[in-house]
Amino acid sequence: MGIVKYTELATVSASQKFGEPPAYSRQWVVEVDDPTTTQSEILQATPVAWLDPHPDFGWARAFTTAVENYNGSRWHYLVKWDYEVPKQKDLDPNPLSRPDIWKFATSGMAVPALWYYAGTGNGDKRALTNSAGDFFEGVTTDLSVLKAHISGNRPTFDYAIAASVTNAVNDSTYCGGAAYTWRCDGISGQPAVEVVNGSEIRYWQVEVELTYRPDGHALLIPNVGWNYLQSGERRRVWVWNESKTEKLPASNPQPLNSNGTLDTSSPGEANPPLLLTRRTQAAVNFSTYFGTPPTT
Repeated sequence: MGIVKYTELATVSASQKFGEPPAYSRQWVVEVDDPTTTQSEILQATPVAWLDPHPDFGWARAFTTAVENYNGSRWHYLVKWDYEVPKQKDLDPNPLSRPDIWKFATSGMAVPALWYYAGTGNGDKRALTNSAGDFFEGVTTDLSVLKAHISGNRPTFDYAIAASVTNAVNDSTYCGGAAYTWRCDGISGQPAVEVVNGSEIRYWQVEVELTYRPDGHALLIPNVGWNYLQSGERRRVWVWNESKTEKLPASNPQPLNSNGTLDTSSPGEANPPLLLTRRTQAAVNFSTYFGTPPTT
């Protein structure tokens, strides 16, 4: 037969650490008539299943169980269930039905220094150039970025999708950011297995890392060059000599207009070179691939 009866003990324990949710436990003595009764059968004899709420404290769920001999008897076993307050909403015994877990963290990123704030406050943002209106080469600054880390379970690991989406940017508004402000830094996966209600479930634990950059992930490049266009022809950029009577080949790249012609307007801090925006990453629908974080 196997299980004869089970009896819940009056012993109930509860514990709580300041600043953390409480934990509870319940115990049963299970009597069997066959010493070869499996631990799985003994566990299932008690009226508790994974994630069941505590009868008195509904916010706590059954998370951990253990079986051991009771007082050395071959016919009696002690079953203990521990209850915890879940940190994640909508838990499910099936690992493939559990929602993804999102984590966020901020960090710094070194980027080319192209702007600065003049005076006090943040209202006067200007191009960071020298007094002649040239951008400084090799100068970098720190930019605050937001990292999103997503953990989830999948039935398979799609290598092709992981390779194609890595380094891609969002093609439309995503998680409060405009198009091209989120980038997928990488996707990893490893096999895992659980036994749920006596059944083996094999799946992949997938990890995704995204980076949000407020100014976008496209390249910002000063529109300067060694050549310019005139009447459909490429010509070498030039500068005036000191007396402004002769054009000389420039020894450094010169500012260009948006149509490729040479910018001959008055140089200076008030007239810096144009900045070209160039996106080198593919754009994909992030909501389709990664979903969105929970609202609470």
